[in-house]
This record gives sequence, C-alpha cells and structure tokens, in this order.
Amino acid sequence: MSRYEGRPLLRLVDCFVLDAIDQLDDAQRATLEALEPRLAKTFDASGTWQEIVGGQMGFAHDLPDKIRQFWRGYIDQAQTQALRADPQAFVVAFVAQNFPDIAPPRH
Repeated sequence: MSRYEGRPLLRLVDCFVLDAIDQLDDAQRATLEALEPRLAKTFDASGTWQEIVGGQMGFAHDLPDKIRQFWRGYIDQAQTQALRADPQAFVVAFVAQNFPDIAPPRH
C-alpha cells in the first residue's frame, strides 16, 4: 500500500517539508507550481502552492524556519552517528510526529 493511498493532502505536506529543507527536486517543484491554479480552485484559496498547503493545514508562517531547525538537528545527529542524513526518512518521521492526523502509522 502506498504511503499516499487515501491521503491526498499527505503528499502535499511531504513536499512542503521537503521544500522547507531545500530537498524538493526541480521536477516536483515545477509540477507543484503548475498545479497552483488547480489547488487554488480545489481549496478555494490563492497564493503559491506552499501558501495554499500551509493555509489548509493551519501552519504558522514560521513553520518552514522551524522545520529547517529540526533538519539541522537531524543532520547533526546523523553525522555524530556516522550516518547519511536521509531527507525522505526525515520527512516521514517529521510528518508522523507532528501531523499524526494525516499520517497515522500503518499496520
């Protein structure tokens, strides 16, 4: 079962977190920017895809800064343990811990 199956907002939140830590690839970014008009219509909102997702989730405006702080801590911890910092693993853990209503654990 896909992480995103039945969870349409989860992919957008994951991309929001990846974007905040500067790990969203150019192709994903272009796709999301192209989807902005559709997202605006779907959610009856305006702005960039980040603003639309943030508004739907009720995110504070400083959330990207806080995500970056956690990311830096994650990188430091990985380096201390001689491990590679994995952006996707960070996103999965961050979203599950902070937004369990959209990413409850799968059994």
